[in-house]
Amino acid sequence: MIFPLNEWEKFRERIASLPMQAQWWKRIFLGNAMDVDMDATGRILVSPELRKAAGISKDTVLLGMGNYFELWDAAIYAAQEAEQMKGEMPDVFKDFSF
Repeated sequence: MIFPLNEWEKFRERIASLPMQAQWWKRIFLGNAMDVDMDATGRILVSPELRKAAGISKDTVLLGMGNYFELWDAAIYAAQEAEQMKGEMPDVFKDFSF
């Protein structure tokens, strides 16, 4: 996940306030977070450690998810999307109007 700084601060506070039984997940989310800067052309460099953890090899998909972004390896995303499309739409969308 990629957060603008103000949204990261909100997310970080929510994670930090979780109870002790979530301690390992707190470590995973907070301990692996990294600040990144944009270059002059608006690009960001994702560290090799984060690319490896996310399974990103070359081509990527950047998804706007409201208040954050998701960065996926393109092949992994396509496979996950295809798998989800095979199933039924979740019940929460039954009364949802597009």
